[in-house]
Amino acid sequence: MLHHIEIYVSDLNKTIKFWDWLLTKLDYQVYQKWDKGISWKATSTYIVFVQADEKYLDIPYHRSRVGLNHLAFCAKSRQQVDDITLELQERGINILYSDRHPFAGGPSHYALYFEDPDRIKVELVAPVEGE
Repeated sequence: MLHHIEIYVSDLNKTIKFWDWLLTKLDYQVYQKWDKGISWKATSTYIVFVQADEKYLDIPYHRSRVGLNHLAFCAKSRQQVDDITLELQERGINILYSDRHPFAGGPSHYALYFEDPDRIKVELVAPVEGE
């Protein structure tokens, strides 16, 4: 089981605004908070976001470089995927692979793909029906 993941971000305030509403919907609770970071926890796993130092902001994140490609979360249901899709659209957040949404991952993979303020790809996966 994953204990935690820590991600450096370019603008902590934008990150908090983006991730707080999403993680709360996925049953995460704020776990730790300090002047340069915040974490949310669900069960025993937590996600930490830390403000990157100015000297490291010259090269922006890109998921195709070596390192993290994306974060995938379990949705409670297909309905939750659909509800969050609508909320993202209302917030003006681009849905990735919209031409194939919600089956961009294949015919039995009901999921939503989008990006956070640093363009880190996020996936929200519905449980397979019947499981």
